Amino acid sequence: MLPESAKPYLLNSVYQWCVDQGHTPYILVVVAYPGVAVPSGYEKDGRMILDISPNACHNLNMADGWISFNARFGGVARTVDVPMAAVAAIYAAETQEGIGFAEPELPDAPPPGTEPENRGGRSADAQEKPERPSLRVIK
Repeated sequence: MLPESAKPYLLNSVYQWCVDQGHTPYILVVVAYPGVAVPSGYEKDGRMILDISPNACHNLNMADGWISFNARFGGVARTVDVPMAAVAAIYAAETQEGIGFAEPELPDAPPPGTEPENRGGRSADAQEKPERPSLRVIK
């Protein structure tokens, strides 16, 4: 069994393999994992399948223990942030070939310093209550 530190390398490798083969890379995410910020209403049994192909998402970033991207859900543009620890599998949609990982253990809170940086500080709660823009009159 590989250590958890190998997971980002495996995720990136399988993603690149899928794209190179012309397949659609999907990730299976455990939604209840702390730090997961995905639109609500699309999960099933506490899990959500996300299409991370270049055609489905924009600004994909798979680094520093996080997967983040912009995608449309029901026609609405959203930012998605997923800690790599919350990914249960990555695979090609067409062939179902890929890698499954051990069920992630749900910690009480994300470890200190693991919140996504420069991603708007969004959390699952922030997705439900978006900040309203405000204007000020400057004289």
